[in-house]
Amino acid sequence: MKSMQTRVVSAAAAAALLGLAGCAGMSQQDTNTAIGAGAGAVGGAVLTGGSAVGTVGGAVVGGVIGHEVSKDDKK
Repeated sequence: MKSMQTRVVSAAAAAALLGLAGCAGMSQQDTNTAIGAGAGAVGGAVLTGGSAVGTVGGAVVGGVIGHEVSKDDKK
């Protein structure tokens, strides 16, 4: 059982490192969109009790808000 836990933790750590490496070349607008989508997904999940529709809806709304905030910074 301990071996399985070690494998799961190792896989999660590898996935996190690959995810962070993929964000290295993003523009500020892309970064804000991704952060907004992540925050919106968490907020949507919390508000709807973990509903998939709420999570996806929150991610969409958060991503749009993050994208639009970046546009205002360029003006």
